[in-house]
Amino acid sequence: QVQLLESGGGLAQAGGSLRLSCAASGTIFGIHVMGWYRQAPGKQRESVASITSSGSTNYADSVKGRFTISRDNAKNTVLLQMNSLKPEDTAVYYCNLKLISPVTGNYWGQGTQVTVSS
Repeated sequence: QVQLLESGGGLAQAGGSLRLSCAASGTIFGIHVMGWYRQAPGKQRESVASITSSGSTNYADSVKGRFTISRDNAKNTVLLQMNSLKPEDTAVYYCNLKLISPVTGNYWGQGTQVTVSS
């Protein structure tokens, strides 16, 4: 069973930076995708950024050029560096792990609050 533990959320001013970290317990192998989603009050959860087991990355248009996702395979950790933060980035951020092959699975972290003040 995989568990995801997020850290690094908090309060930042507009234009500031925060870094989120997600540590996965257990052994992760095979083809998989780790990513970050966010959900603002009254809105649907949306994908922010993802990184595959081969290192390919994908970003939502709203964060391109500001956010960077990376991973430390040795530590089973994925990081989200958030720069040039905007008030509209305020949301609960969730870490996600999708196992694709040879086993499948979909896991979520508990979420971490990010609040950006103007």
